[in-house]
Amino acid sequence: MIRLKSYTLHNYKEIPQFDSISEEIIKDIEVVGHVLPFKTNNYVVDELIDWSNVETDAMFTLNFPRKEMLDKKHYYTIEQLIQQNADKSEIQKRANDIRLTLNPNPAGQEHNVPFLGEIKLKGVQHKYPETVLFFPSQGQTCHAYCTFCFRWPQFSGMSELKFAMKEADLLLKYLSIHKEVTDILFTGGDPMTMSASILESYIRPLFEPRFSHIRSIRIGTKSLAYWPYRFLTDNDSDDIIRLFEDVIKAGKNLSVQAHFNHPVELSTDAVKKAISRIRSTGAQIRTQSPLLKHINDKPELWSQMWRKQVDLGCIPYYMFIARDTGAKRYFEIPLEKCWQIFRRAYRQVSGLCRTVRGPSMSDHAGKIQVLGVQEIKGEKVFVLRFLQGRNPNWVDIPFFAEYDSKATWFNQLKPAFGEDKFFFEESKAKIQVTKPFLFE
Repeated sequence: MIRLKSYTLHNYKEIPQFDSISEEIIKDIEVVGHVLPFKTNNYVVDELIDWSNVETDAMFTLNFPRKEMLDKKHYYTIEQLIQQNADKSEIQKRANDIRLTLNPNPAGQEHNVPFLGEIKLKGVQHKYPETVLFFPSQGQTCHAYCTFCFRWPQFSGMSELKFAMKEADLLLKYLSIHKEVTDILFTGGDPMTMSASILESYIRPLFEPRFSHIRSIRIGTKSLAYWPYRFLTDNDSDDIIRLFEDVIKAGKNLSVQAHFNHPVELSTDAVKKAISRIRSTGAQIRTQSPLLKHINDKPELWSQMWRKQVDLGCIPYYMFIARDTGAKRYFEIPLEKCWQIFRRAYRQVSGLCRTVRGPSMSDHAGKIQVLGVQEIKGEKVFVLRFLQGRNPNWVDIPFFAEYDSKATWFNQLKPAFGEDKFFFEESKAKIQVTKPFLFE
């Protein structure tokens, strides 16, 4: 049995392969890792990283901080404190100050937190009527942390930025009231870091008749890519599989929302066996990833991923645009290039792979897809649409933004054709939702 061994800033030098790593790379890990959470494990280290090519290896970059992931002045601040042997509390304070400048909870996530009476459900987000996100407090970590992660505040130790709760009774009461909800997504962090018994304690009550309106249970996880043994040889792997089978027997749809960022994550025998075992329960596996500079910014990588995912019985689901948070400047790609990469990859695959949607931005207003760049009445514009919206009436309505070759996120775009605002804006300021789905 292969057992999980985690590596963090405290012990990563125990990794045997680090004997050949340059002092410069090690220093960068130390400096940036004090600001952006860092953690990896023995499966990633032994099976996924090309240690002969760490300077450009995508999996190394996905797991180990690079100098360029921090602004130069922020890097220098932490570097100086380390060199001066500053007190840990001083380094932590400065790191927290820097974190607050990195847009820690993008896309207006704080506006997605609903109320039950006067109780704010800090571990719930309800942005779209039919879907509730739940952040179980026991699952707010991962087997390894992606350096691009838009939910990095979950692991930063800054509790005021964290979405989490363990009060299942409040979640269940909220769901019993909101009959419009058909889907619940367990997210994090990674719910698959929880024990089978804890995961079951959240899921099994949803089998009760009063939750007949909950048709789909989703689990957002990176475990297939970073620790497939979760479904194979962990002590409670068989219990996880039985739970998945019971979800299907209860008449619910179970969808594992799997994060795969690079083809190498689909290459090992362990991940292939884990995918097969999950699918044997009747669960679906839907795949998604952001489009990331230095990682997967070539159409051929995406077409290869989609084809391999379909070969393994998975359903390509989303290509996202890297969110405007954390190390985004290192990973970001102009919107037009995102669209070009998507369409070039899309045209290389068969219809079975074309279930994928993108490139999409999870903005405050909703999921906005870049449909393309066109010239209309002499003006070059982005053609956009909502895949999801805070207001369902916005969904699938095309709209237009002025072309901007440097834009990497929606908030950098302006309405086209001289319009004062986009059709969904009540004013030039973005819609602010202070108490979504308030229940009195």
